[in-house]
Amino acid sequence: MATFLKEGKTTEEKQTSDMKIQQSVSEIIQSVEDRGDQAVRDLSEKFDQWSPENFRLSKEDIETAIDELSDDVIRDIQFAQDQIENFARHQRASIQDIEVETRPGVVLGHKNIPVNSVGCYVPGGRYPMVASAHMSIVTAKVAGVERVIACTPPANGEIPKATVAAMHMGGADEIYLLGGVQAMAAMGIGTESIDQVDMIVGPGNAFVAEAKRQLFGHVGIDLLAGPTETLVIADETADIEMVATDILGQAEHGPTSPGALITTSRVLAEALEGEITRQLQTLPTAEVAEIAWRDNGIIIVVDNKEEAVHEADELAFEHVEVLADDPDYYLDNLKNYGALFLGPETNVAYGDKVIGTNHTLPTKQAAKYTGGLWVGKFLKNCTYQRATEEASVEIGKYAERLCELEGFMGHKRQASLRVERYENK
Repeated sequence: MATFLKEGKTTEEKQTSDMKIQQSVSEIIQSVEDRGDQAVRDLSEKFDQWSPENFRLSKEDIETAIDELSDDVIRDIQFAQDQIENFARHQRASIQDIEVETRPGVVLGHKNIPVNSVGCYVPGGRYPMVASAHMSIVTAKVAGVERVIACTPPANGEIPKATVAAMHMGGADEIYLLGGVQAMAAMGIGTESIDQVDMIVGPGNAFVAEAKRQLFGHVGIDLLAGPTETLVIADETADIEMVATDILGQAEHGPTSPGALITTSRVLAEALEGEITRQLQTLPTAEVAEIAWRDNGIIIVVDNKEEAVHEADELAFEHVEVLADDPDYYLDNLKNYGALFLGPETNVAYGDKVIGTNHTLPTKQAAKYTGGLWVGKFLKNCTYQRATEEASVEIGKYAERLCELEGFMGHKRQASLRVERYENK
């Protein structure tokens, strides 16, 4: 039986916060819909103190930003993008068009067609999320998206050089220095200066995730990827320093980021609070991480691996690390997670920044019904069919009866017309 030694905020507390965010986001989207560029400018000035003559960066702006970076930074960005692109290409190769003859004269197929245009959000704010450019822009280009635009907020009134370099190197066709809900709304709805895209993707804070939710329908979205979530599943073999480090390493994303431990070891569970307190004394981002752990930290003690899997699948967290003696058991049995990190040799930071898997992942239990961002998210699986005259007669007779069964007489007529035309030819 699972025992909770620590729990985060209650459902009621979370709902109150969510309602406030929903209202604020709704007002911003409506403003952009009503007033276009002027609303975007007003909002950018209000939230980012940023109101340039043009939000789109020119070729010269981009080249200047890249020129001011060291060769080492450029090489590191290129290395990370190479890993993301390589894995994405393998994923793309696994997605095949098909065409099969299912009955004599009946040919069915599907094609995987790239979305025409995509808007990629690359978060800034507390940290310049350089890696998010790789995850969205590079992956979209590997999928074959023709027009990829990207938005990122200014950094204290300046161009975030490394982020812009990553956007450009990743293949972005247009780059805008624009952040938050106003950026999502501009891409999703379109303004006088920013053409609407067909799909918006990328991670962000709770406001960005809510903007995607509300904009769905105007445009497609990848998934709801809000404040980061990290779960460590550990047993008595785990290193307590590593457990605490890996939870706090993600808690620094923001004060609403949950971190959790599920363990079969009560000794480990009872030691975690003390180890986290010790590490917070020297962690440079402790001001944020401490609040995240205090308000959203979870510690669960379970009796066995089966119970650990059950509790982990209930949480359905974005990131799940396995620091236990049988990581393959969890690979074989876990069902609800965004990304899985097996064994002490890997960790969430590798996935976030460089190893090659995508870091735009489902949060708020969306892992119960979707995976993370990948090339497949940028592809529309579109079916087609063709038939010979003889096959049309056979299928048509079944269709006539089935349409009549449902009362769709217009549908039945479509089938009957083919039967009449082709049966006695």
